Amino acid sequence: MAPALVLLHGFTHTGRSWDGVARALRERYRPVAPDLRGHGSAGGATPVTLEEVISDLDRLVAGRFVLAGYSMGGRIALQYALARPARVRRLVLIGATAGIADPTERAARVDADQRLAREIERMPIEEFAARWAQTPVLAGQPPEVATRVHADRLRNSPQGLARALRGLGAGALPSVWHRLGKLQIPVLLVVGERDQKFLEIAQAMADEIASALVEVIPGAGHAVHLERPEAVAAAIARE
Repeated sequence: MAPALVLLHGFTHTGRSWDGVARALRERYRPVAPDLRGHGSAGGATPVTLEEVISDLDRLVAGRFVLAGYSMGGRIALQYALARPARVRRLVLIGATAGIADPTERAARVDADQRLAREIERMPIEEFAARWAQTPVLAGQPPEVATRVHADRLRNSPQGLARALRGLGAGALPSVWHRLGKLQIPVLLVVGERDQKFLEIAQAMADEIASALVEVIPGAGHAVHLERPEAVAAAIARE
């Protein structure tokens, strides 16, 4: 039987965002792309906490698996790999970070996320989806990609996304920069060529991880797996 590959989506996405990558890897892996709490079919699941998401992943597949995550999903994947080292045989992080290490900066992010969560709850999902697409880190997506991403965002509810932001946002999850050296599995850090901020983060993370590689995808921005799914699939397949 082919090994399992668990794919964790980013904030405002659903498991469907991985369709292009999953299609390209079906002959090599058994891709599983769940909707994380607060998103899609899991939009009504409560509570939305890291602990509950880890429990969800514990039940998702049996045995060891390859774990990949994008952005928020990457932060969760990293947290899972550190919490359950015996379950993950390889980790792929796409446009991800090990968290906000500075306590003051993290507290400010928590406040900002709380404000945004309250705003999300007061607007239709169509309005928030259009607003989120203007986030600077997502700039430059090809029109056909932006159209698919918008359709995926509409699978969510404002209430679910607000809960996800409060429970799984960058401020909510603890920083694990100080624990990166504990990772004993191969780690691949994938980043788009146009995503300068996360390229620097990926290189800094690789410096702390014994068996880490950084792969830069030409021409891509932050959402590499959406802009260049075949390239991301090829990177995952090169074990």
